[in-house]
Amino acid sequence: MRRWLYSFGPGTVDDLAWWLGATKTVVRTALAGLDAVAVSLDRGATGWVLPDDLDETPEPGPWAALLPVLDPTVMGWQGRDFYLGPHRDRLFDRRGNAGTTAWADGRVVGCWVQDDAGVVRVRLLEPVPAAARRALDAEASRLTEWLGGFRVPSVYGSPAMRSDLSDTTAPR
Repeated sequence: MRRWLYSFGPGTVDDLAWWLGATKTVVRTALAGLDAVAVSLDRGATGWVLPDDLDETPEPGPWAALLPVLDPTVMGWQGRDFYLGPHRDRLFDRRGNAGTTAWADGRVVGCWVQDDAGVVRVRLLEPVPAAARRALDAEASRLTEWLGGFRVPSVYGSPAMRSDLSDTTAPR
């Protein structure tokens, strides 16, 4: 529980019970044992953090990231709407495994795939500002270069990864 809160907190009792495969009673007992602190989340929900995690987090500014399949960042919470928006069904396979994700400013806005030459291409699921698109394209270029032509194999292809979206472009 401490490790989960350290990595993913704040989290709700439902998130923790789901992640740990435990009952809510076990989760509440563990939270009390950790002296976890209740915090207010968006939409009036209550989350929990470790007692040394109460400082305000500064805004990071604009950012973009391309994450791999099954990345704990996208898999960390049961309640995922705060970063997935309406895209859950497009980003997870039927068994609940996350495919690749493309993030802009704290939200998932699409996924990424590789073409036959190993070039990383971003597939958007929603419109993003031009600056966010440039940042995603820069990440795609960086990942393409880092992979050096290696094609990352995966059995966890999400519907978004398998579809032929019109807004799939190689980095500029």
